Amino acid sequence: MRRGIRAAALIAVSALALAGCGSNDDETPAASPSNGASKPAAAVALNIGMAYDVGGRGDQSFNDAAAAGLDKAVAELGAKKQEAEAVSGEAESAREERLTQLAEGGFNPIIAVGFVYATSLAKVAPQFPDTKFAIIDSADAKADNIANLVFAEEQGSFLVGAAAALKSKTNNIGFVGGVNTPLINKFEAGYKAGAEAAKPGTKVQVQYLTQPPDFSGFGDPAKGKTAAKGMFDAGADIVYQAAGGSGGGVFQAAQAAGGKAIGVDSDQALTADPSVRDVIMTSMLKKVDVAVYDFLKAVSTDQFKAGTQVFDLKAGGVDYSTTGGQVDDIKSKLDDYKQQIIDGKITVPTTVS
Repeated sequence: MRRGIRAAALIAVSALALAGCGSNDDETPAASPSNGASKPAAAVALNIGMAYDVGGRGDQSFNDAAAAGLDKAVAELGAKKQEAEAVSGEAESAREERLTQLAEGGFNPIIAVGFVYATSLAKVAPQFPDTKFAIIDSADAKADNIANLVFAEEQGSFLVGAAAALKSKTNNIGFVGGVNTPLINKFEAGYKAGAEAAKPGTKVQVQYLTQPPDFSGFGDPAKGKTAAKGMFDAGADIVYQAAGGSGGGVFQAAQAAGGKAIGVDSDQALTADPSVRDVIMTSMLKKVDVAVYDFLKAVSTDQFKAGTQVFDLKAGGVDYSTTGGQVDDIKSKLDDYKQQIIDGKITVPTTVS
């Protein structure tokens, strides 16, 4: 009876979000991003379960990037899918129940989008040893049937931090983080390091929208707008947001102030509301779509690999965008920094001092 109720309830799991958290020992570089190859000859049909974080599909950022990888797998691998959405402010038990419902419903593999699922996944995965799981942005959940897909966010953030400092006319820039977690601290640390490397002495204003266990900072555009407005009022002319769905408010504040903003995860000059796209100078690309698709492709060809896979600059897992041409004049400098990071000449910090 309980299993039947759970399976039926799966159809109605509600709302959405962003985030991530990661790093661990035993990290191995991820394979190079997929080039969109067609369905492998020996591919096994997949019945995929996707559990989104707060903000979910439609956040124009982190969750949408995961959704893009899922959609590609459905189109190219002949997969079927079931999507489940998180609710802002939900308890840990709700995330555990969501993963359990997917597993009991026969979905395999299952992808947990965001570090907030780490504790729940660590409990659920051992109960379903024949189900393959992946979690994005956390290396904390460990099991023989869990793939941990993490990113070098600090490296991509270094590049957009350098871009902000080089383009700033006031030598005053800002950073808005959704929730004050180790993952988002990586974005801040890289951004500050890049700004300092490109133009020493650049002021970086920092504000987080919420503190754990309140993760609503990833889905509150009004808070994002207020935080960014305060930074523009205090002299910043460019603000970088690592705040998921709250980033839309940062873009609105930039537009109102006549300033510029930097997007995150997706190329937001292409995905954000059309009314604010022109204020997005560049975006820190975190290729969650690539990680999701490559994981699903590996499962479909019986090449699943448990453990931590790191998507960094060298693997093509992070980068910066050039849509709109607003950083074309400094592209050679940014690419030089990029190569120095890849070559190990620059080591980007992952924590804030």
